[in-house]
Amino acid sequence: MANKGGPETEEQTRLRFQVELEFVQCLANPNYLNFLAQRGYFKDQSFINYLKYLLYWKEPDYAKFIKYPMCLYFLDLLQHEPFRKEIATAICSKFIDDQLLLIWQHYTRRRTKLIHTAYEHNMNMMNKSGTSNIGQAQTNGTNGIMPNASMPIPKVMPP
Repeated sequence: MANKGGPETEEQTRLRFQVELEFVQCLANPNYLNFLAQRGYFKDQSFINYLKYLLYWKEPDYAKFIKYPMCLYFLDLLQHEPFRKEIATAICSKFIDDQLLLIWQHYTRRRTKLIHTAYEHNMNMMNKSGTSNIGQAQTNGTNGIMPNASMPIPKVMPP
């Protein structure tokens, strides 16, 4: 993407960033990995070198832009030839896809339970303090509601 005689322009750098970010995030899809493997991309040494180059996305300055963190795990796995060979089989990609679905189902159930528990705790605290839950909340400038400042908020651990 660089100019023939000089360094990349700012626009070219921005475009490369966007393209590489999108590609890295596509690696979170086992069906896409299977597609690449079946078309021989994982046998091409220049493509394997490109995958190695993309490891910079694991650094915090870049990882913060990633919406699908599982892609970084797959990027690591793609550094190993046995995984690149195995992902070419439909059975393997289907198994991985099923496992990802189970992970997300577990995550959403767990997250919903944590949010519900925190909500119940807040309501119990409001009831114990004798305050009504009507009119005691204030908006935080977004669509969310913040509890009264005197009421402690339980810490909810991320999954």
